[in-house]
Amino acid sequence: MNRTLSRCLLAAAIAGLTAASAHAATTLRMAHFWPGASGINQEIFEAWADTIEEESGGELRVEMFPSGTLAKPDAIYEAVGNGIADIGATAQGYTAGRFPLSQLVELPGVATTATQGACVLQTLYDDGHFDEEYADTRPLFMFTTGPGGIHTIDTDVQTPADLEGLRIRRPTAVAGDILENMGANPVGMPAPDIYTAMQRGVLDGLSFPWEGLKGFRINELVEYHTEVPFYTLIFVATMSQRTYDGLSPEQQAVIDANSGMTWAEKAGVVFDRLDVEGKQEAEEAGHTIREIEAPLEHPDWQQPLQDGIEGYLAQLEERGLDQAREVYEAALAASASCAADQG
Repeated sequence: MNRTLSRCLLAAAIAGLTAASAHAATTLRMAHFWPGASGINQEIFEAWADTIEEESGGELRVEMFPSGTLAKPDAIYEAVGNGIADIGATAQGYTAGRFPLSQLVELPGVATTATQGACVLQTLYDDGHFDEEYADTRPLFMFTTGPGGIHTIDTDVQTPADLEGLRIRRPTAVAGDILENMGANPVGMPAPDIYTAMQRGVLDGLSFPWEGLKGFRINELVEYHTEVPFYTLIFVATMSQRTYDGLSPEQQAVIDANSGMTWAEKAGVVFDRLDVEGKQEAEEAGHTIREIEAPLEHPDWQQPLQDGIEGYLAQLEERGLDQAREVYEAALAASASCAADQG
C-alpha cells in the first residue's frame, strides 16, 4: 500500500512539474496600429515574434495586438512606458514634440528608400545621438517608411501652388509645417482613421508613402499621386524596461540578439517592397502619377522644401537643442554611408 501511495505521489509530483514547465512561458503583449492582415504586421512583427519564440525554446511568446486594439496609435509609446503593453511599435511623430532629434530623419533628402532610412535612424540611435529621448523604454529596433508623397482625390498636384487650400492629412507636425508653408491645410490624424475621413469628405488628400496606400486601402479613394518625397515617417519598436528586467538572463539574450540594425534593415526591406506594390496597384487602377525628380533642386519645389528643413532646425534651436544641426549633419553622413553599404 505504501509503495503504491509513493508511486502515486511521485507521479503526481512529476505531472505537477510538467504542468509548471508548460506554464513557464512568458507572454509579451505587443501593440501597434497596422492592420493584422497587413504585410507590416505579418512580415515584420509576426516574423520577429516567431523568431523570439523559436530562439527562446518557447519560453517567450508574443501576443499581437494590431490595429490599435490594446492602445490607440498616439498612446502606444506611453502604453509601453507605463506597462499596459510589454512591447509597442509606433510612429514617434504621433507623440508630438517628444522625439525632436529623432524626427530630423524625417526631413526631405535624408533618405530615398525605407532600407536607407532605417539604417540612418538606427545608426544615429546606436551612436547615442538621441539616447535621452527613449530613456523611459528599451528600444528594440527603429525603421522608417520610404519617402511620402502627396495623394489626392480629385486634384492634380504638379506644383506647390496646386495645394492651396486643400485639406491634407499630415503624418507628423514636421511634415505638417512643410505642407502649411506650401498653402495646404494640414490635418493631423492616425493612419487607421484616414479611410473613413476621406469617405466622409473631411480630407481632400493625404501625405503618405506608397506602402501605406496599399496597407490602409487608400488607393481605393484617391486618383492623383505626386511623387515629391518631402518626408520620411520614422518608427520605433520598443520594450518596457520593467518587462525586460523581469526576464531571465537567457531570455534577455534572445531579445538582445533580435534588436538593433539587423531587424531595422529587415523592416526597411519589407517597406520598400510594399512601396513597389502600392505604386503598381495605383498604376493598374489607371491613376495619374506625377514624378518630381530631384525635388530639392526643382525650381518649383526646392524653396518650400529647403524652407521646411531650415524651419525645423530653427525650431529645435529655439527649444534649446543646440545640437540639432550637428545631428542633422550626422544624419546626412549616415545617409551617404548607408546608401554606399546597400549599393
